[in-house]
Parts: sequence; structure tokens; C-alpha cells
Amino acid sequence: MELFRDVNVDWISKKWYFLGFSLIVTVAGLLSIFFWHGIPLGVDFKGGTIITVKFSEAVHQDQIRDAVTKAGVKDARIQGVGPASNNEFIVALEQSAADENALDAGKRTILQALSNSPLAGKFQIRDGSVVGPQVGSQLRTQALLATLYSLAGMLIYLAFRFELIYGVAAVVAVFHDTLFTIGVFSLTNTEISLTVIAALLTLIGYSMNDTIVVFDRIRENLKLSRRETMREVVNKSINQTLSRTILTSGLTFLTVISLYLFGGQVLHGFSFALVIGILIGTYSSIAVAAPMLVAYQETRAEKQGRSSARPEARRDKVRA
Repeated sequence: MELFRDVNVDWISKKWYFLGFSLIVTVAGLLSIFFWHGIPLGVDFKGGTIITVKFSEAVHQDQIRDAVTKAGVKDARIQGVGPASNNEFIVALEQSAADENALDAGKRTILQALSNSPLAGKFQIRDGSVVGPQVGSQLRTQALLATLYSLAGMLIYLAFRFELIYGVAAVVAVFHDTLFTIGVFSLTNTEISLTVIAALLTLIGYSMNDTIVVFDRIRENLKLSRRETMREVVNKSINQTLSRTILTSGLTFLTVISLYLFGGQVLHGFSFALVIGILIGTYSSIAVAAPMLVAYQETRAEKQGRSSARPEARRDKVRA
């Protein structure tokens, strides 16, 4: 099935618009990370106490937040659990201890805060758990290593499957996607939990898959169109895969946006990361990876004094 036939868009000529957009959002995200909100890590990574509270009637998060703030509890995270009709919330408190006393202390803090508020008599503390700061630190390290290992593995695979520049361009595009997504989380002050890390790894694979599809078509066209420049070949390849890209990404986006809108608060961070990741992952295959490949080949051609900026098509080491 094809949505578009005979598409002839000069994507590479628009690379400066793409670069400008990426720079604006990425720089804004970095400013937020270093000077404003930082990286909003959840209790999974920072350590703390998580208390589940059940209310007998409909309650808004702001009412709970006001109650715990007036009790002197700062930076508490309030999040609904399950359907809104359950009237159930988790209250996450930052604490340095990681033992039974921390859990008891957390429950007492929430009990006193809510008992001294208009919500008195309307709640019941269900259960709780504690994540120690040492465990949180280990989780941060493991999440970072998982991301770096996945990028390194993809670079090695693409360098073997195509050429090194293809692998570098794809990894730069995926790194751009990851930094872009984390920047958006910082700008919106949305917490990053373990489920968000899972979403980031998912979008890394998704973005890489989309980039490989474009690169594979570029390699095929390099063999078939020997008189065209690299810029022309890349434009043709993107246009030829455009229908596939929109169909695949569009259907996936509809799924994740439904998850974001109707999945509830527990899946909010996970689905938000996927919504951003699907959009930016599709964008980077066209706007980051492909222009970088063209820029490298044109620069190499200029240094070698050739007028035609294109590499020789290389035979597959592994047949697709």
C-alpha cells in the first residue's frame, strides 16, 4: 500500500530548517537540565518512600499536595493509581534512609498531614515501599549503561552491515532522539522512572529501525543510479520510503497516543516518552541521519577533488 506516488521532495535542501529546529529544542532542553528543572528523576532513581492512599470520595491531587505541603513535606510526588473512580493515589517522599523505620516514618507523616487537613476521615493508608538511595544510584548507573551499550551495539552492527559513516550517522540521530526526549521531560518537569527508561530503549530501537530502512534503500539506489549524486540518491531514497515511514509511524503513533490519553497516570510517563520518541525518531531518520551522510560524502568528495559526491556502492557482507 502506498500513500504517495512519485513524490519528489528535496529533503536535503531543507537541512538548515531541520538543524535549526533540533538546535532550538535541544538547547532549550539542555538549559532546563543544567539551570532550571534538572533531570527530573523519580523515586526509583533518587530513593525514597512510596505510600498508597485510598480515599472514600473523589479527591484532586492538589488537595493532597496542599495537605502534605502545609505539614512541611517538600517535593512530594502525587500520582493517581488506576481509574479515576478508584480514588487511589501514591505519595512519594524523598528520604535518605532505606529500612523499616523509613517506611513507618513515611506512613506517619502522611497520616498526620491528611488528618490535619479537610481530608481527615476520608482516607485509608493501604501499603508502602522503600527504595534506598544506594539502590537508586545503582539503577541510574544500570540505565545509563543499558543506553550506552545499545548505542555501541548498533554502531558496530551498522559499521559491519553498511559502512562506518552509516553507523555514526544513525547513532548520532538516535543520540539526538534520546537527548531531545530527555530535554522535553525536563522542560515539562515530568518525572523519569524505570518505565520511562524502558520507553527510551524502545524508541532507540524504533528510530534505528526506521533509519536502517532509509539507509538500505540508499545503498540499493547507489547501485542502480550510478550517474546521480549522493544528494539526489538520498532524496530519492527518502521519497521512496516515505509511504512506508508514514504508515508504520502513523499507526504506532495512534497506539501510543491512545495509551497516553486513556492509559491512566501509572503509564503516563511511559506513554509520553513513546509519543515524543515516535515523532522525533521518524523525524531524525530524514532530518538528521540522511543529511549527515550527505554532508560527509560531499566533504570527502571535495577533498579528493571529485565533482560527483557519492561513494562506490559496496557489496553486502550479509545478504538481507
